[in-house]
Amino acid sequence: MQSLRVGTCSWKYPSWEGLVYSRASGIDYLAEYARKYTSVEIDQWFWSMPDPATASAYVSAVPAEFRFTVKAPNAITLTHLRGRKGQQDLATNPDFLSVELFREFLSRLQPMEGRIGMLMLQFEYLNKKKMESKDAFLSRLSGFFEALEGLPSALWPCAIETRNPNYLDERYFEFLASHGLAHVFLQGYYMPQIVPLYERFGRLLRGSVVVRLHGTDRAGIEKLTGERWDRIVAPRDEELASIAAMLKDMTGRGLTVYLNVNNHYEGSAPLTIERLAAHGIVDSTGGALRE
Repeated sequence: MQSLRVGTCSWKYPSWEGLVYSRASGIDYLAEYARKYTSVEIDQWFWSMPDPATASAYVSAVPAEFRFTVKAPNAITLTHLRGRKGQQDLATNPDFLSVELFREFLSRLQPMEGRIGMLMLQFEYLNKKKMESKDAFLSRLSGFFEALEGLPSALWPCAIETRNPNYLDERYFEFLASHGLAHVFLQGYYMPQIVPLYERFGRLLRGSVVVRLHGTDRAGIEKLTGERWDRIVAPRDEELASIAAMLKDMTGRGLTVYLNVNNHYEGSAPLTIERLAAHGIVDSTGGALRE
């Protein structure tokens, strides 16, 4: 099994013509994408439940060794539901960490069984109104995964992405390891830099991790690019070098790493991946991963 899989956050960008795709339209984007990369992040189901027919079509478009990293629906990970526009009150989400809804999610993903690299549960910043404490959060997570006892982790591996910087301490990483869960390292937004975080807690990681490269200024990048994602507009040379060294250390420790690169990180995910080639992370001839 490959210890490092490099891919992008979503894939259907006509402006990747010449970088990933033979033409801007009239092609099977995912099939051409899978000739260059060996994994991809699916975030479209963060907003809705999967359609089994779509899941089946995605599997049919890629080779057997290709893997998907999939965001679970936020219907499961939101603690509260937002009121109507203009209303500040939050209503408790009755489906927060619902075992039944999660099992339905998996049933709809059945065509992807065995082809999932990671299922990612993304949690927003949880203030005191939404979650009493980190201990309360971990308790809810523990109960959720204990209720899913019997879920084959080899087929449906799960990772946690928390956007609470204060949750990221030794106890949190020990909790993940004890429950067979992976951590999602998010580079961007208001989260701490991932390299120092890894240096502090990398010894506690087990099995697999996800590294998601996002930028800190989504609107600013979109303005610079005009939402045409075929050039680097915000290079992060020093940061990228340190991340590359981190990735090498991760794989050297025996971790399986899924690296998901977003256009908003530097302006073009495929070009960011090419820039990693200079650090020996991917093959410079086309992005093929090193074994």
